[in-house]
Amino acid sequence: MGLFDRFRRVVKSNINDMISKAENPEKMLNQLIVDMNQQLIESKKSVASAIADEKKLERQVNENRSQAAEWERKAMMALKAGKEDLAREALVRKQEYDSYASQLEEQWTAQHESVEKLKESLRGLQQKIDEAQRKKNLLIARSKRADAQKKIQQTVSGMSNSSAFEVFDRMAHRVDQLEAEVAAAGEIADMSSRGDELEDRFKELEGSGSAGTDRMLEDLKKRMSLEDNTQSGQGTTTGDSTDTGSSSSVEDDPLEELKKKMNDGAEE
Repeated sequence: MGLFDRFRRVVKSNINDMISKAENPEKMLNQLIVDMNQQLIESKKSVASAIADEKKLERQVNENRSQAAEWERKAMMALKAGKEDLAREALVRKQEYDSYASQLEEQWTAQHESVEKLKESLRGLQQKIDEAQRKKNLLIARSKRADAQKKIQQTVSGMSNSSAFEVFDRMAHRVDQLEAEVAAAGEIADMSSRGDELEDRFKELEGSGSAGTDRMLEDLKKRMSLEDNTQSGQGTTTGDSTDTGSSSSVEDDPLEELKKKMNDGAEE
């Protein structure tokens, strides 16, 4: 069992060395599995060599048993031939092969028991490595999760120790101030536009009054033109009547009366 004791010592030594230098758990575990598989390969080679020795001993036992049986056959043949001396020599040779075969059989039995134990240990070692492979995957996942949590904690700690959140608060206050200034500017612009609108409405009102006066003046001119045409048609009868109508039209000029009324209204 020294083989597997050596295997355990090598693996344990590698583990202790890796743990002391555990900068990358995933790399460490992967390398550990590689080392274990390499040791497993070496162990399989040793077990295979032990099995080969067992087979060799078994073959030698069978060969010596066969030789012993052959010399026994020869001794019987010599007895049948009446040659006891030859038969006795054949039996001596048979005893030699039987003795050697018995010794080899003892060795084969011990080797066979050892090989069976080695096989059982090898199967157990294979199971251990398979279990280590599964644990490796779990440990790597746990290591990555712990590393992620550590980075998050460091980030949060770094934020809490710095003025990052204070910068955001100041920026929020600054944006609020800008929004208030924009709203105030909008109100001022609305007030100015309402004042301009009021002035425009008064200008429109004044303009409409002047336009109305101009229209009245144009209408009055048209009426006077019609009256003048009518009076000129009637004035051909007598010159006196013409002179009288002409002087009457001057004295009763509606435009002059309108101007007088407008002047009186302006003075009031």
